[in-house]
Amino acid sequence: MTATIFPQATLSTATIRDYFSLLKPRVMTLVVFTGIAGMVAAPQTIHPLLAILSILLLSLGAGAAGAYNMWYDRDIDAVMTRTRSRPIPMGKVAPDDAHDFAVVLMFLSVLLLGVLTNWMAAGLLAFAQFFYTIFYTRYLKRRTVQNIVIGGAAGAFPPLIAWAAVTGTIALEPILYFLIIFLWTPPHFWALALYSNADFQKAKLPMMPLIKGADSTRFQMVLYTIILWP
Repeated sequence: MTATIFPQATLSTATIRDYFSLLKPRVMTLVVFTGIAGMVAAPQTIHPLLAILSILLLSLGAGAAGAYNMWYDRDIDAVMTRTRSRPIPMGKVAPDDAHDFAVVLMFLSVLLLGVLTNWMAAGLLAFAQFFYTIFYTRYLKRRTVQNIVIGGAAGAFPPLIAWAAVTGTIALEPILYFLIIFLWTPPHFWALALYSNADFQKAKLPMMPLIKGADSTRFQMVLYTIILWP
């Protein structure tokens, strides 16, 4: 990452709202929705309180991975219009504090999900976190035009994890839910990339519209939509 100077932040100045913003709450709403879908579709039942706690831990685990993404991408977030108001570029949360917050929350979410439900669900959550933080954030995002296509798999795990929390297994149904989200992600994010193309150019990210052009991106969006429709 390139060196970037951030406004000074300390634990005394950071607020609960600042740390909550690190969790990418809008993304967490998708995690909650798709997680509940996987849980409701499961052929077995789970105690309502345990179901609520499982969805909460799933959301916190996903949010923690988002916080790690904000920590690692703080240099490019600082130059893009749509991300420069995030807590780290704004100096509301110190980078080291954001990193520690993300790592501790990822560990706790996996551990508690395993204790409360089963280790299949916890293992899937841990793998999704690894996929997003290491494989996507640290490797794919800045190196390949297919970053969001492959990296989008991380966001498709919630129904699989929620299904496993109920049953302790993986079946065809949650895999299909996984594929729906996986195929939905590229056209969804490429629409954003088309709108924010200048931002991604400033950050020197190899996004599809920037590398392949707008027409090629729109064509691929249509293809993914057609495949998604059935």
